Amino acid sequence: MTLILGIESSCDETAAAVVRDGQQVISNVVASQVALHAEHGGVFPELASRAHVEAITPVVDQALEDAGVTLEQLDAIAVTRGPGLVGSLMVGVNYAKGLALMTGKPLLGVHHIEGHIYSLWLSQPFRPVVFPALVLIVSGGHTDLILMKDHGVYERLGGTVDDAAGEAFDKVGRLLNLPFPGGPNIERAAQNGNPNAFHFPRARLGDTYDFSFSGLKTAVMREVSVQPSAAARTGRLKGEEKRAQLRSDISVADVAASFQVAVADILAEKTARAAREHNVTEILIAGGVSANQLLRARMRAVCELPVRYPPLNLCTDNGAMIAAAAHYRLAAGAASALDMEVLAAWPLTTPLADHA
Repeated sequence: MTLILGIESSCDETAAAVVRDGQQVISNVVASQVALHAEHGGVFPELASRAHVEAITPVVDQALEDAGVTLEQLDAIAVTRGPGLVGSLMVGVNYAKGLALMTGKPLLGVHHIEGHIYSLWLSQPFRPVVFPALVLIVSGGHTDLILMKDHGVYERLGGTVDDAAGEAFDKVGRLLNLPFPGGPNIERAAQNGNPNAFHFPRARLGDTYDFSFSGLKTAVMREVSVQPSAAARTGRLKGEEKRAQLRSDISVADVAASFQVAVADILAEKTARAAREHNVTEILIAGGVSANQLLRARMRAVCELPVRYPPLNLCTDNGAMIAAAAHYRLAAGAASALDMEVLAAWPLTTPLADHA
């Protein structure tokens, strides 16, 4: 039996959790910064770092208290090493280093995307994944198709060439004057909309497994925005005056529904093709956008294999997924040095030994 404390601070959530055997969540505490960043319409890195500093100690203490364990009872301390915002990552990594140094427990630096993948291992009842599996990561910062051949063995098949899917949701949400974050609010607005009201583009990028959502975002902007005035076009307006205004005759619900189905269609289409062409056993979807119910339905409709998702409360960033991934790293003999540095950019396909 292993008990691992997982710490996550890669973006705008300060999170900590205790997980047993890489499968059972004993505690899971998340301090969200959504309200802090809402007025900016997105994550403001400097504010995020400061908020992590304030939240990290109470969040970790609460996770240990909820689990009913002490630091001495842990088998390892895991933390997100990257990718992510450098300032945010440093808060979590430095805190985890301090705990590891104080207790003598092994330290494990975990890849953020690998954490999202292992959120699937936290579904109850637990059912082992049969490899090879195809993983679609869809979140605010990442959209990737990954062939998972075994624990810690990955091949990236494709990914976004511009905006991530979650980023596109946030940007379109701002265009529609919806609150931040865009994903859940667009999904909510779309419930009363007609998904066929607007025919937004699906960028297929030939026979690649890559994605592009920038053109879709631009198409939405052109459809819903009042044409800028001459002053705006020539750059004489500043600040709020330069922002495009929403047309008064536009149905926000219809635009939200049409945009959402365009994203879900292309994600499902490419995932289904990759699954067929790589002869996988099942499909795993993880990351914040994996909570979207239309995406889940589209995947089930077009994919011929079982499709698995994390529990809804583990779709967004959390410490439990980091602890779950660390369990399998620890079992493989991996450990990180106390002088490890954060990695803002870090390919998931890095060999296991290089994760130390």
